[in-house]
Amino acid sequence: MSLITIILIAIGLGLAGWLAARARAWSFQKEEPATRLVARPNYHGWYVALWIAVPILVFGTVWSLVAPQLVMQSVLADPAASNLPAFGFTRDAVLSEARAVATGGAQSVFNPEAEALVEPFRAAISRYNWIGIVVTVLIAFAAGTYSFLRIKPDFKARTRVERMVMLLLLLASLVAILTTFGIFASLVFETVRFFGMVSPVDFLFGTFWGPDPMSNPLSPDSSRYGAIPLFWGTIYIGAIIAMIVAIPLGLMSAIYLTQYADPRLRAWLKPALEILAGVPTVVYGYFAALTVAPAIRDWAVAIGISSASSESALAAGLVMGVMIIPFVSSMADDSIAAVPSAMRDGSLAMGATTSETIRKVLVPAALPGIVAGVMLAVSRAIGETMIVVMAAGAAANLTANPLEAMTTVTFQIVAMLTGEGSFDHPATLSAFALGFVLFLVTLALNFIALRVVKRFREAYE
Repeated sequence: MSLITIILIAIGLGLAGWLAARARAWSFQKEEPATRLVARPNYHGWYVALWIAVPILVFGTVWSLVAPQLVMQSVLADPAASNLPAFGFTRDAVLSEARAVATGGAQSVFNPEAEALVEPFRAAISRYNWIGIVVTVLIAFAAGTYSFLRIKPDFKARTRVERMVMLLLLLASLVAILTTFGIFASLVFETVRFFGMVSPVDFLFGTFWGPDPMSNPLSPDSSRYGAIPLFWGTIYIGAIIAMIVAIPLGLMSAIYLTQYADPRLRAWLKPALEILAGVPTVVYGYFAALTVAPAIRDWAVAIGISSASSESALAAGLVMGVMIIPFVSSMADDSIAAVPSAMRDGSLAMGATTSETIRKVLVPAALPGIVAGVMLAVSRAIGETMIVVMAAGAAANLTANPLEAMTTVTFQIVAMLTGEGSFDHPATLSAFALGFVLFLVTLALNFIALRVVKRFREAYE
């Protein structure tokens, strides 16, 4: 039973409960003598509908995760599965083919061993689908009966419905928090495994990066896991070159749009600028690799720099800076526009010019929003992958020359987690250690932004 089916069942049974409860509430007012309801009939209907739909959805979500495992165990217990390999890719391929044919996703099987498993899969899927439907109906009947019998003229259905909705909103807000904790816990667990194989000192302070996935995982060479070149490449491309492009252009465009541009021109320029935020990063990567990088190399050769690389940090940083201009511009635009007009008018009335008003009144007052935009842009830049993959190269160089190839943390995470690497090898686990460091850096940037925003907000409120 798919999750979509469970959702449709929840909507249908919930609607039936809503209609029945609403009709029962109306019946109290039609009695002789008429009874005054504490809550409107619609709230009684929503009370019963929520009591029916929410348990069904909770059970359906859990069942959609558990049922495939139960089906697989049932198939593996069938005598037809006795000829399967014990473990390995071939075993998984045979089971996947049989499941695809049983569910209608394929017409026939490629492996002869899968033919005998099609009927066991169909039988198990059908059996557990019926079990899921029966349990769903029983849950709906029990919850609907309990809630329906509570409907009385003095029942405070509105208060109960509002509490249930508030609880649902609270659970929805906790999803992001729990997801963050889950990400953090998984990163910490795998990072601890990695540091059990490689010294944290060598990883955090080493200057050579060259993991060997073919080496012995029991005795890895810690000197090959020095991440300093990766950290430097990430900061150099994302936090220096990109910011040199994005901060001036984004801030100046925001000042022009809010203080100088004609309203009709602003109505065109602001949406056109924000279109940059919707362009896929792979498109920026193509642009950096096919246009910007060759142009930078040709320019460097023309001025006598023959060692310029066709994959350079400058190309990736410039395009990345263009990509994050909308983040800086939009936040700065909204912050400057939110400054009370009395502050601007008072400065102009005192004889200050427009430029002086911008520099000494508007920008300082809007600084919290501007800083927040810059921090958001930096976090976005250091987490960018596609532009670096396509334009900056894979060489882990520790250099300040922007015309040389560099790599970043995100590029190496992709490189380590793609392919056939074992998750018990330090080369693969190093991706989690890099991700953990990147997570901490991003968290620190957001913390700094919040502190700066709080400090200057108190000064200008």
